[in-house]
Amino acid sequence: MGKYAVKRILLMLMTLFVITFMCFVLIRMLPLAELPIGDPHSDVIEARREAAGYNKPYLVQFGIFLKNIFTKWDWGVSDVLYFGQEVSNIFVSKLPATMVVNLYSIIFSIPIGIILGIFAAIKKNSWIDHTISTLTMVCISVPSFVYAFIIQYFLSYKLGWFPFLMKSGTNFFTWSMFVSMLPAVISLSMGVIAGFTRTTRAELTEVLTSEFMLLARTKGLTRTQATVRHAMKNCMVVVLPSIFGQFISIMSGSLIIEKIFSVPGVGQLYLNSITGRDYPMFTMLVVFYTTVSLAASIVVDISYGFIDPRIRMGSKK
Repeated sequence: MGKYAVKRILLMLMTLFVITFMCFVLIRMLPLAELPIGDPHSDVIEARREAAGYNKPYLVQFGIFLKNIFTKWDWGVSDVLYFGQEVSNIFVSKLPATMVVNLYSIIFSIPIGIILGIFAAIKKNSWIDHTISTLTMVCISVPSFVYAFIIQYFLSYKLGWFPFLMKSGTNFFTWSMFVSMLPAVISLSMGVIAGFTRTTRAELTEVLTSEFMLLARTKGLTRTQATVRHAMKNCMVVVLPSIFGQFISIMSGSLIIEKIFSVPGVGQLYLNSITGRDYPMFTMLVVFYTTVSLAASIVVDISYGFIDPRIRMGSKK
């Protein structure tokens, strides 16, 4: 397991390096944001771009970029959105909002999704199972921003239960802030709930029809006892790694949802950096999202070996 983990981490770093290089070059090939004529800050921006190597070959620019990161943890300075501010400082200030909203959605989604999946598996081929399975497919197929508009219309506009937008500020754990987050949390949770429901139902249905479950029933266990003691344990071998992956990926957030509900997080910052052509900001966020995605996949794979000792990652036999 240790060798497998080291191998996966090295492959992750290699993949991250390649993706970062490709995105860096493609971003630097784009035209720079125009500077206002007569702006006293234009000379400062031009000097900063020259120091970053914008007038040099792409390989030299990438080398300067890596050198600044590894020696000074300098990701650059925002030229457009937050003039003169360090990109890394802006990112750190926006990250808590994204993490809190997505953390609430995960905490809300996991128990509901697993319970619905268990209920559908136990009531297999009944109208309850068909109803849950149909709703699951609908929820998975519909994008999260569609739920956002529906929630805004019915819960915010018609019923007036929630505000249209998330409150500003950093007091994320107050009741008023929590209420303002709920529309975004519910919108993010719909697809996650459906995913956990489908996974749990599929795995539990397969386990319930296996031979060892029949053996457990013949030994005198009731259906409920056999399900709780044996079926759920085997089902969690697949469900738990997906939970770990979701917790790792909560930092990535949801770009569109954060924009719709004005969540002052990383997702909205990412979209603004694209539209504003703030390339230092955009480059750091690309590296961040890539790292989160790769790390989540590694955690999911490695967790299989810890959850079920019969699984040996990287074994040749």
